Amino acid sequence: MTTKTFVLFPSLGVGHLNPMVELAKHLRRRGLGVIIAVIDPPNNDAMSADAMARLAAANPSVTFRILPAPASPDPGAHHVKRNLDTLRLANPVLREFLRSLPAVDALLLDMFCVDALDVAAELAIPAYFFFPSPASVLAVFSHLPYYYRNAPSLREMDKAALIRFPGIPPIRNVDMLATVKDKESETTKIRLYQFKRMMEGKGVLVNSFDWLEPKALKALAAGVCVPDMPKPRVYLIGPLVDAGKKIGCGAERHACLPWLDAQPRRSVVFLCFGSQGAFPAAQLKELAHGLESSGHRFLWTVRSPPEEQSTSPEPDLERLLPAGFLERTKGRGMVVKNWVPQAEVVQHEAVGAFVTHCGWNSTLEAIMSALPMICWPLYAEQAMNKVIMVEEMKIAVSLDGYEEGGLVKAEEVETKVRLVMETEEGRKLREKLVETRDMALDAVNKGGSSEVAFDEFMRDLEKSRLENGVRS
Repeated sequence: MTTKTFVLFPSLGVGHLNPMVELAKHLRRRGLGVIIAVIDPPNNDAMSADAMARLAAANPSVTFRILPAPASPDPGAHHVKRNLDTLRLANPVLREFLRSLPAVDALLLDMFCVDALDVAAELAIPAYFFFPSPASVLAVFSHLPYYYRNAPSLREMDKAALIRFPGIPPIRNVDMLATVKDKESETTKIRLYQFKRMMEGKGVLVNSFDWLEPKALKALAAGVCVPDMPKPRVYLIGPLVDAGKKIGCGAERHACLPWLDAQPRRSVVFLCFGSQGAFPAAQLKELAHGLESSGHRFLWTVRSPPEEQSTSPEPDLERLLPAGFLERTKGRGMVVKNWVPQAEVVQHEAVGAFVTHCGWNSTLEAIMSALPMICWPLYAEQAMNKVIMVEEMKIAVSLDGYEEGGLVKAEEVETKVRLVMETEEGRKLREKLVETRDMALDAVNKGGSSEVAFDEFMRDLEKSRLENGVRS
C-alpha cells in the first residue's frame, strides 16, 4: 500500500511555522509522508530564516521545500494586508509545486492561507485547515463575521464591555484581537474574509483536546458559530507540542540547563515571551525590580526593545536593566539574551512557574509539564487565550496592567510571582495543572479522544478522496 503524502502550507513567520512542524511530526509518527512548503518572500527576515534552518536540521524525517514568492506590491500597507498579498501571489508557485509531485493526498493549510483553497479546488486536492490556537478562539473567529452583521465596531464600544460568543466565557473588549476592532477598516475586512473562508475547507484540525474545551467543541459541532453554511468537521487532535531533548544530553546543552540543574525543585520562575516578545526599556526595568523584590529564583529571556531591534539585535543588559541588578541577583537569577530552548526549560524539575505571553504553543508545553502560568499577553490572539486560560480552563493567573501595551508595575509582578510560588491559591493551581496534564496524556494515548479524532479525520479524508477523486 502506498504511503499517503500530505503537503503542509504555513503562513508567514516563525509563529506559524512551529506548530506546523509539530503537526508534521505527528503525521510522520503515523507513517505518513509530509512536505512542508514554506513561502520565502524577498523581504523575509533573518530570524525566520534561522528558525527555518534550525527546524529543518532538528526534523530530518520531514521534507521542507522553499517556495520563492513575490513580496506584496504595497510595502507601506498594514502587515495583515501585506501578508494577504504575499500569500495570494504565492498561489502560482504553490500550484506548480503541487503539480510537480507524484501524488498529494491532502493539503493542510494555515488559518490565514485561505486563498490556497482555490489551488486545491483546481487540482482536486482535499484541503483542510490546521488551527494552532484553542478551539475557543476558533469559535470566536468563525462567528465574528456573523456577529458583525448587526453589531457596531468594537472600537465604538467601552473597553470594559463584555463581548459574547458561542461556547466561551465573555471577553472584555480590550482583550479582543486588535485587528478586528474597526469593522470598516481594511484589516478587519481581511480578517473576516479569512475567518469565513476557513469554514470552506473540508474540516479543521485543532491543536487542543476535548476535555480542555468541551463548551467550545460543543458549539462548533452544533453549528451555532457558523449559522448559514454547512459547518466543517472539527477535529481536536492535540496537544501537539515540542517534546524537547532529554535533559542531560551532553556538551550541546544550552548554558541555562546546567544552571537549572543546580537549583532546588520547583524553585525557579521562568519568563519567556515568544519569538516576537519584546518590551520597552521602562518595562524591562519594572519587571526586573519585581523579580528582585519577589526574592524568588528566575530564568529570564530578554530581547532588545522593539525600537532597537534593527540596530541592536543583541540586548545590552547592563544598560537596559536597573543599575546593579545583575550583580545583586547573581546566583539566584539568570538572564539570557534572545533565546532559550523553551521546550527543555519548561520540562525541567527546577522550574515552578512560567510567565508567558500566552502563545498557544507555549501554553500547551506548560500544560504537558503541569507548570502553572502567569499571563502577560502581548499581541495577536494572546489576550483572548488569557481569558480562556484563566476563566474557563483555570490553569493560570493574569497580571494586571498589560492592556493595550500598558506598563505592568514591579509590585504587580512581585505579587503574582509570590501568589503562584507561595500561597494556597498557587498550590491549588498546581493541582489543576497536574490534572490537566494527566487528561492531556489520556487524550493522546491509544483510544484517547485526540487519537480517535485523528482516526475520524483519516476516514473522512478517504471518503472525500473517493467521492471527488484526487490527482495522482
